[in-house]
This record gives sequence, C-alpha cells and structure tokens, in this order.
Amino acid sequence: MPAIVIALVSASVATAQEATSRLKGLAGENDAMVWQAVGRLDADETGFCTATLIAPDFVLTAAHCVFSPRTGEVLATEDLTFRAGLRNGRVAAERAISQIEAHPRYTPGTGVSADNIRYDVALLRLDSPIPTHELDPFLVESRAFSPGPVSVVSYGRGRAEMPSRQRVCQMTDQRQGVLLLDCNVTFGSSGAPVFSHENGRGRIVSVISGMGVYDGRKVAYGMSLPQVVADLKRQMRANASRPPAAVKRVTVGTRVSPESRNGAKFVRPGGS
Repeated sequence: MPAIVIALVSASVATAQEATSRLKGLAGENDAMVWQAVGRLDADETGFCTATLIAPDFVLTAAHCVFSPRTGEVLATEDLTFRAGLRNGRVAAERAISQIEAHPRYTPGTGVSADNIRYDVALLRLDSPIPTHELDPFLVESRAFSPGPVSVVSYGRGRAEMPSRQRVCQMTDQRQGVLLLDCNVTFGSSGAPVFSHENGRGRIVSVISGMGVYDGRKVAYGMSLPQVVADLKRQMRANASRPPAAVKRVTVGTRVSPESRNGAKFVRPGGS
C-alpha cells in the first residue's frame, strides 16, 4: 500500500481542500426530512463532527470526535450534544449523551495510521431515546460492501448550520478494512455516514475518518463497519450502567394470610 498522507477532518483543524460544486445543501424541507437522522455532534472543547442515529438511543460517529485533543482522554458525556437534523438553527430532535464507547483499538495521540482509520469509530448512547415515530434511524449494513457508488451527508466548514449531501461519489478501493473514497469532505465531516443505496433506503457502509493523499490522488478515508460496530455494541452493553436493584422488605410474623403463607410478607414498591 502506498504511503498515506492524511489530515483528520475535525472542526479544529486549520486547512482543507473543499470543492463545493459537488455538494447539495439540504435547504428544501422535504429533501432535508429524508436525512433528519443525520445530525451535528457538538463538543464543547473541540467544535463539531457529524453523527447518525442508528437506533432510538444509539448514535454513530468517528472515534477521534470523542477524544480531547488537549488531554487525549475521552470527553465527558456532558461535553457532547447530538442535534439531529439541525438546519438553520432548528432541530428535529436534540439529546445529551449518557455513554461514550470508542473502539478499543483506536489509539488517540499516536498519529494517523491505517490501523487507526480502521477503528476510528465510536458509539454513543443518548440520555433518552428518540422515538421511531419522530425519527427513523438508519441501518448499518451488516455485510461487507464492494467498491461502487455511495453518497455522503455531512456538516462542515462553511455549512455548519445545514447538512449537505453529495448524491454520488465512489468507493474506489478497500484495503484491509480501510475504504478509499473520492467523496468531497471537509472539516466537520468526520463521522459523516457513507450510504449505499442498493436496497432502497440508504444503509450506512462506513463513516468518514479523514482525508489525504493516496497514490497521488486526494481521497477520503473510511472503514468497513460490520465487525467494528458489533464490537462496539458488545462494549456498550458490557459498560452500561445498571439500574439499582429493587429493595424488598421482609417482615416476619406468625399470622398466616394469602400474602404471607410462611410468616413472611413481601412489601412491593407502591403497596403493602
């Protein structure tokens, strides 16, 4: 594989190549409604990235979006806010974050490498679900995706208040889980969903990790998702905070009743 020169596509980086002629701003309300499950992930410390609702309470984005560039540590949940369908100051839904899980094989602060791109994925739990009658989550493609046409919906520098869609770009190659795309990305596009349209409504086949030069060509980088997202869902379940156990009082007595056949009366919450 030729040497890879990459700039991460986060809002805090200073320079980028942007060709807006290939992008369509989702200004029309009907057009924008189709993509409202894509939103802006705002971080108090680092700016913003793009993220996508993939279940009523789960949001998918790039791992480097949830790390502090100053400390290299995962951001606090209270520092992040997901604004679904943000368009000119209005949102379809807005939620705080209650849990952050970055893939354990993503290593912040070690520079950009093919291995970091491969695992540059994070899964976030919303503090309360967004009902499906309000927003329909996008599905993550469960099988490997071959090179071919894709589309990207993202926020970015110069279009931070309204998502744009590149209706057709190409996944040109895949090397050991790293996807090469000719899609137009800029700062803020990190975590943006890459959609396949093979089976009707778009399915997410990758998220944008960065941009750079590959074999003399300007490209965007993503990753193969099925195994990485499966890893993150297991990690999310394993690390989820568990509700406190319900407490039941036991009173010992001598009178036998239907509720206390063995002299023990169980008092349930809300009743006796």
